[in-house]
Amino acid sequence: MNEQFSITVENVWKKLGVNQALADVSLNFDAAKMHGVIGPEGAGKTTLMRTLLGLLKPNKGELKYFRNGTPIAFERLRGDIAYMPQQQSLYPDLSVDEHLDFFRALYQLSPQQYRTQREELLEITRLTPFIKRPAGKLSGGMYKKLGLMCALLRSPDIILLDEPTNGVDPISRREFWDLLYRLLDKKILILVTTAYMDEAERCSHVHLIEAGCVLAEGEPRELLASRKVRSFDELFLKHGAANHVS
Repeated sequence: MNEQFSITVENVWKKLGVNQALADVSLNFDAAKMHGVIGPEGAGKTTLMRTLLGLLKPNKGELKYFRNGTPIAFERLRGDIAYMPQQQSLYPDLSVDEHLDFFRALYQLSPQQYRTQREELLEITRLTPFIKRPAGKLSGGMYKKLGLMCALLRSPDIILLDEPTNGVDPISRREFWDLLYRLLDKKILILVTTAYMDEAERCSHVHLIEAGCVLAEGEPRELLASRKVRSFDELFLKHGAANHVS
């Protein structure tokens, strides 16, 4: 059974140049759930992800990581985190199979661990018929799946996905989410950022941010009901209208 990891963000501020990317952000990412960080372009989603990964240091505030409810230093769980950036850098001339073999060597996986993970990932992504196809000749949806496979090859306990369905056709988006649900069955912590408001309702828990600030968080349906709106598009529009009036 996988260990249970959770993350708490406490009053984090981060400035990038003249831009206040994160402004007093406090969030709780509970273990074994699919968390959606929802917001328009420029909301601070990518900055938040990079801060969680230790790639950026907050100007103020604190990040806390927990394993089975016990605090743990970030350095001790770094190897348990998989990250899929918004702009992936796969090698266009390498095939699906060659990518998997490259990351096997990078992660120093044992032959048995590699065989098990490879077979499982090819099955759930349905990329087995395309293992000899170069990444540069994959469709957008298949390219995203390959990127996720490379990130998942070492069996992480935390997955951070930065706008994984951006620019992908609706059918591939739905397939990608189906894939994430299968991963959630393993009780791992999954964080997904997206600007697609309809994807918010696919998450276990959502965290709405705009202009670096937290607007709201909670279980999707409960949050919509409490705000008396029918969709997350409407919620963001209602918030914008309220700010404009004030």
